[in-house]
Amino acid sequence: MADEEASIYDQIEIEDMTFDATLQLYTYPCPCGDRFEILLDDLRDGQEIAVCPSCSLMIQVIFEPEDLPVAPMEAAKAVAITA
Repeated sequence: MADEEASIYDQIEIEDMTFDATLQLYTYPCPCGDRFEILLDDLRDGQEIAVCPSCSLMIQVIFEPEDLPVAPMEAAKAVAITA
């Protein structure tokens, strides 16, 4: 864990990231020209480190679990329960 903390490039609020609903993926521009990526499911599982696939940089994503988008299956269950 100490090695991971030492290599964190920055801390980014999730509101500053771009969310792709189709891929269920959050992204943020990386200085190398690519972008940091982290899946919504990884965030739900408690992971908070987004990585760039083109370089060794990583960012820590700052978020509250309750603020994450509702999972498609959870949304379907909520509709079924209220219907």
